[in-house]
Amino acid sequence: MREQVKVIKLSGNLNATTSQDFRQNITTILESGAKIVLVDFQDVTFMDSSGLGALVLAFKTLRAADSKLVVCSINEQVRILFELTNMDKVFEIFPSQEAFNQVLVSQN
Repeated sequence: MREQVKVIKLSGNLNATTSQDFRQNITTILESGAKIVLVDFQDVTFMDSSGLGALVLAFKTLRAADSKLVVCSINEQVRILFELTNMDKVFEIFPSQEAFNQVLVSQN
């Protein structure tokens, strides 16, 4: 059985202003029964501590519901923020959606 994957494609900034919409998206996806949520950062230009906080909260919320959150396509600024906060050890990070899909297919 193929696990249900939902993709959230973010764009622009992930900060205090936009993180509320992100959290609402996570709640909606969780209610739909997704087992894996892939957050695609390809079009994200900037993420601050509020955005990172929203991502961590989403990670914890999904984990509590026996779901998984993974990220892909992070830019240099986001990668540095992840490394400075050691979140690169917490989140499973893929270089692209294609790389994630290849791993998912190889596991099934």
